[in-house]
Amino acid sequence: MTLNPDYVTRYAENFIKELIEYSPKLISAFIILFLGLYTIRFINRIIRKIMVKRDLDPTLTKFLADILLWVLRVLLFVTFIDKLGIGTSSFVAILGAMGLAVGLSLQGSLSNFAGGMLIILFKPFKVGDTIEAQGILGTVNEIQIFVTKIINSNNQTIFVPNGSLSNGTITNYSLQGSRRADLTISISYDTDIRKAKDIITEVLNNNPKVLKTPAAEVSVKNLTDSSIQIAVRPWANNSDFNSVGSDTLENCKIAFDAAGIIIQPFVKEVSKNE
Repeated sequence: MTLNPDYVTRYAENFIKELIEYSPKLISAFIILFLGLYTIRFINRIIRKIMVKRDLDPTLTKFLADILLWVLRVLLFVTFIDKLGIGTSSFVAILGAMGLAVGLSLQGSLSNFAGGMLIILFKPFKVGDTIEAQGILGTVNEIQIFVTKIINSNNQTIFVPNGSLSNGTITNYSLQGSRRADLTISISYDTDIRKAKDIITEVLNNNPKVLKTPAAEVSVKNLTDSSIQIAVRPWANNSDFNSVGSDTLENCKIAFDAAGIIIQPFVKEVSKNE
């Protein structure tokens, strides 16, 4: 098969002619695209600074800024397509059909998006709070559109879907500002209960991290077959909670040793048949 040189020449001339006629639209469309991307980043930074100056919640600030960013990007893309000469009406119809199909296939993601909106609106927790949800205990590091990032005590990063968080039970340990430690110390039946309670109370009073209000509780919790269980319930600020629990146990052991009181270990009863 041989090509006709005249046909190739006419095709090339027509192509160059169409390219020259279309180049202004193409150039202007890409100018709008690049200027739009720069403007969107500039607007996003300004909006973030305004919300920070107004002391808005950091979680709400990031969430709204991310939504604004994507909305502006979609509008810019539609403008870019329109400038290229592609009919936006048909494009919007195709985009709507694609959105429906994607929505049906991504129901879980849409549920997570709705869950993120609920978390932002009703604020069961915020960034920096210590929460327990979905079997996970840790500090909220970031609330994203679809997931919440939690850092646990082992410094592991855990991503929890917002849909599960918004529909499940959430325990917020930071909301009230203080927490109560529930400790149990077992002593033998030969020990003077009042003396042991006085020693524990003194240990708590000597710890500056233990809150005076509400007052700590020291009481008999249970009488088992092998020991007397004393409940020790000191209150502490959230930042001091872990140290108050460990310090109380350590200082009570030291004080009991000095007073000659023996902490009764757990005894497992084994039958003769075993």
